[in-house]
Amino acid sequence: MFKFNSEDFSWVDFIIDVLRIAIIVLVLVGSWNTLSSGRITFEQWVSLFIAGLSQGSIYALIALGYTLVYGILLMINFAHGEVFMAGAFTTVFLAEAMNRVGFLDASPFLAIIIMIIFAGLVSMTVAILLERIAYRPLRGSPRLVPLITAIGASFFLQYTFRGFYGSNFKSYPQIDALQGTFEIGGINIPIVQVFVFFSALTLMFGLYLLVERTRIGKAMRAVSENKEVAKLMGINIDFVIMLTFGIGGFLAGAAGVINGVFRPQGVNFFMGFIPGIKAFTAAVLGGIGNIPGAMLGGLFLGVIEAIGPNLVLAGLGIPGANQLKDVIAFTMLVLVLIFRPQGILGERLSETKA
Repeated sequence: MFKFNSEDFSWVDFIIDVLRIAIIVLVLVGSWNTLSSGRITFEQWVSLFIAGLSQGSIYALIALGYTLVYGILLMINFAHGEVFMAGAFTTVFLAEAMNRVGFLDASPFLAIIIMIIFAGLVSMTVAILLERIAYRPLRGSPRLVPLITAIGASFFLQYTFRGFYGSNFKSYPQIDALQGTFEIGGINIPIVQVFVFFSALTLMFGLYLLVERTRIGKAMRAVSENKEVAKLMGINIDFVIMLTFGIGGFLAGAAGVINGVFRPQGVNFFMGFIPGIKAFTAAVLGGIGNIPGAMLGGLFLGVIEAIGPNLVLAGLGIPGANQLKDVIAFTMLVLVLIFRPQGILGERLSETKA
């Protein structure tokens, strides 16, 4: 005879289980309605998938900054979105100058490389100053203190750059070499999306080699594992932490230029907030502190953001589904926290490390 033990029963677990079931049912029903109606062709699904990979690769580059800092300091740098903004916003003036003298059209790929390096250096400088001025004096404080400081630093950077460059929107010049499409199997693929994806992939692969195959990468992993032991082995902890912020900042600045090439409009002092939150979502999705997880999480989030509204929301009869992609992204964060808090590739933290 089954006996109900009230001591083992938890209303919180019960509500979460019900929520899980409800979400799964809604996703299945919406997906079934969309796929069975045939309103979207196979070619359109592929186009959405490729667009999602391109956008997701940008999220992944920004997410790497979150996961690098968390892996070493166990803190969330909520000002990282503004580090992304600093490089993208500053470089738009360089892009306009190169466009005026004709260099952008004459040597487009060399110009893009110059812009990526310039934006990366600007964002790297901002990230290093942020660590040196705002975070280093608080090292060893309760985690809530640097978290609040990061939020304050975010607002400070937003309005500092508003003072530098104004509040008007700017846009990157159109690069003719990246316009147009090419056809594979009857599917037209925009050239700019392929360029964005492989540019981001190259930077991510470079970071992976840096962390896994170089001495500074070994030092970063040692500091992440145990700072005290790493210090006893002769590793300069402060330098490694500063370099970690710098590397994350460089990738964020590069992402700003790649994003400007992909979506030229919308460059202003507030542009880092939404991409920053989505990149944080991607880092949590892949497993915060896990570099391959951040890469995978960014790509996965981009694809879900591109396909989800058309697959699930439209199938549920929700009007304006394509305008709700931001809802999809933030819903993913909630779902990850409910179903797998440690992320896709993350590991459960011990109580001593958490």
